[in-house]
This record gives sequence, C-alpha cells and structure tokens, in this order.
Amino acid sequence: MPNSTTFASNLMDFLIPLYISPLSERIRYSDHILLVGSCFTEHMAARFTRLKFSNCSNSHGILFNPLSIARALTDVADQRVYTHSDLFLLNEYWHSWYHHSDFSDLNPNISLQKINDSISTHHAMLKKANYLFITLGSSFAYNLVDQNIYVSNNHRAPAAWFRKDLLSVDVMKEALDRMTSALKAFNPGLKIIYTVSPVRHIRDGVVENNRSKARLIELAHSMENSYYFPAYELLIDVLRDYRFYDADLVHPNYAGTAYVWEQFVQHCIDHSCYGLMEEMDRIFKAANHKPFSTESQAHKEFMKTHAELCLDLQHKHPHLDLNREIEYFKSGTHS
Repeated sequence: MPNSTTFASNLMDFLIPLYISPLSERIRYSDHILLVGSCFTEHMAARFTRLKFSNCSNSHGILFNPLSIARALTDVADQRVYTHSDLFLLNEYWHSWYHHSDFSDLNPNISLQKINDSISTHHAMLKKANYLFITLGSSFAYNLVDQNIYVSNNHRAPAAWFRKDLLSVDVMKEALDRMTSALKAFNPGLKIIYTVSPVRHIRDGVVENNRSKARLIELAHSMENSYYFPAYELLIDVLRDYRFYDADLVHPNYAGTAYVWEQFVQHCIDHSCYGLMEEMDRIFKAANHKPFSTESQAHKEFMKTHAELCLDLQHKHPHLDLNREIEYFKSGTHS
C-alpha cells in the first residue's frame, strides 16, 4: 500500500510544463520599447503603459500579416511622409491601404495629419528603442488586385477587389529580413522579440487558421538574432481551456492575458523592476478607484497620500512620468 507521500508525488499535472528560455538581457525601466502587430500587441502595450514603462505601439494601427508589419516598421525607420496621393475615398471617408481605419477621416488633411504624426512619434521612439516587440497574427494577406499590393486593412471595400493569399514562409521571411536590416542600420542596438498571437482567426476556418499559425511559428523561429516568447503556446497548449477566452471563443480574456503577462514578467523583465512595478500597479488602481463620496475627508486624505507618494516616486525615479497621476490626485485634495 503506497504511503501518502508516494501518492502525492504521483498526482496528475493539470498543466503541461513549458520551458521558456529567459531573455538574455532583461527589460528594465530605463529601456524604451516599441510594439507592433495584432490586437494581442495592444494587450501587452496596455500592461507596459499601466506600469509606466516607456513604450509606444502600432504606428499604423493593428496589423496582422508580416508583410504589413514589415512595411509599417520600414515607414517608421524612413520617416515616410504620406501625401494625398496615398489616400483613397470610400464610403465618404479617406483611407490608407497601409493603415487601420483609426487613421481614416472625412477630411483627408486630418487623416494625413494623424498618419504622419504617428510615424514621426514612432520614428523618435525607434531611434532610442532598446526592444522591438513584434506579434505576428496571420499568414493570410489580402492582395488589392488592380494595384497588386498587399493591404493592411480592406476598409470594408468590396470583396471582389481582393485576392486572399496564404503567404509562404519564404515570402514572409524575405520581407522581415529586409525590414530587420533597415532597422538595425537605423538603430544598431535594437533587440527584437517575436511572438505569435493566440487570437484564433476563426473566420478563415479552423484548419486554415492552424495552417496560418504554423507558418508564423516557423517564421518566428527562423529569424536570426531574435528572441521568441511563446504567448501562443501558453494559451493553446498550457491553459487549453475556453475559460481563458472571451464569449466569442476567439480572443483571450483578462485571465488568459494576465497569465501570459505573468510569464513574460518572469522570463523577460529584470527582477530589480518588480518592486517598482508593484508600486505602479497600486497607483494605477488608486487612480481608478471609485469613491463613495468625493467630498468626504477620508477621500481627500486618500488623494493627498497618493499625490505625495507619486511625487516621492518621481523624485526617486526621474525616468517615470507621473505628471498625470499627480495632477489627478492633487485635484481631489480640495473641494
């Protein structure tokens, strides 16, 4: 009869163990981070922003296929200036084939201003960035037949305008290799982190989505002098449960993205940052706290305490930008 110790040691594991090699040079608060790619990039950028890491994301909006990502980053490195000839009019709005609809506008001048201001901001960040975080979303790309270009967004144009292609690993790698050469010439110290989005593109079909993701995984592992973080594997192979997805069964929910973020912190962020990250998280929660009454003395003391805490942290860590939080907490210390 086995004793309780033997029995305990033979209990089933409920999560597949996944070995993640740590990032050789871990991210610190003094670093600058540029992020680009699919909607999963937005989750990661939001976490960095919440904890006050210096970052900016998606100069051209959410992008899915590697060709669009490569083009966007090359635009940023070259600080390309878009003009009216780069826009087209559809359903009253002016659009760019290489940008998300967030950049579209009824007024073409406003659209161009948004596009060029974003490229300028990201160009400045790319110049000083220590890390580039690229999330690959899909191997499918849409070719605008009459111009023979792969678009980043179809802007609800008629389907007959496009041909849907499943890109080969070689074609995607060639684009990313050219992009990498341009980026390293622009910023030789840049370190690139690749990941594959765990968001399922079910509209492509389940089998087709898996073919697409398989090519992206092969692509990411073929890129030399880069680091691969297994966000896709953490959701699909480790958690493996629809509890970690939203109601659409496609997008990871808060618990799913939080688990991936925890693994990223453990393997990619320097341990010396952990204490300050906890402080930033507390300040974020305090700034989003909904008081029972803004007129109570307890609330005013709460705001005063956190204003002083922010001032102290900004003094100790000059690289932090807590001006917005300081202004907010100070605003609640008086009637």
